Amino acid sequence: MGALDGRVAIITGAGRGIGREHALLFAAEGAKVVVNDLGGGVDGSAMTASPAEEVVAEIRAIGGDAVANHDNVATWAGGENLIKTAVDTFGDVHVLVNNAGILRDRVLVNLSEEDWDAVINVHLKGHFIPTRHAAAYWREQAKAGKTVKASIISTSSTSGLIGNVGQSNYGAAKAGIAAFTVIIAEELARYGVRANAIAPVARTRMTEALPGLGEHIAKPSDAAVFDAFDPGNISPLVATLAMEDCEANGQVFFVQGGTVRKFQNWTMTTTIEKNDRWEVAELAQQLPTLFA
Repeated sequence: MGALDGRVAIITGAGRGIGREHALLFAAEGAKVVVNDLGGGVDGSAMTASPAEEVVAEIRAIGGDAVANHDNVATWAGGENLIKTAVDTFGDVHVLVNNAGILRDRVLVNLSEEDWDAVINVHLKGHFIPTRHAAAYWREQAKAGKTVKASIISTSSTSGLIGNVGQSNYGAAKAGIAAFTVIIAEELARYGVRANAIAPVARTRMTEALPGLGEHIAKPSDAAVFDAFDPGNISPLVATLAMEDCEANGQVFFVQGGTVRKFQNWTMTTTIEKNDRWEVAELAQQLPTLFA
């Protein structure tokens, strides 16, 4: 018996890297998987749709059940058809893993409008649209009297939750995904839908391309040494969050290697206060005490 027996899961960006590992583990745990991938380059440039087909072949080779999907999840019709693919192929959908993404890293003064729009579109809109169509499907099921136990797992990043130079577009999108997750978790709970997000650190095409990081996250030459940056380390948390009886909701988790940590949302800390409107001069004098 697998932890995800009977679950139908959609995984976006599942042709390579972390998404591929998600798809393989989900299938090994008994889920039927819709493997969504455009087969694009790290920067979003068009390449080939074959990675999704290759992952499906891998899943079928181990006795699993999967279907490839090549819809663009950042388009309304693509997101709608993605959900339809799962329902038409497997009769239902229980899990949506939003994982698709690209990089267009630039410091702000070199960042073009196209670089900004492309990254925000793929990450933030590419999370919103599949989630919106999945949520509508689950709401209709709940209204029809069916018991829904669905799960959404989205992909944020420390680049957005902590910050990273040269990634203002990517970080803004990833911070937005975390906020999106916390809000929809509250909205969708009434329909039996949970929403959580992860901020993973692993070796992928994206992280290997980051200046100075590729060598740091390289695979250990000694096979006996635990590979803390293996992308497969991320998937067990995602599979756990996808389980029917998991109770986590509205949470954001950091995950790397064997480490899982819970993020705390933006929180107010130190305070200065007076029982009247501040004068600029006195506020300028008092403001530094907030940073002491």
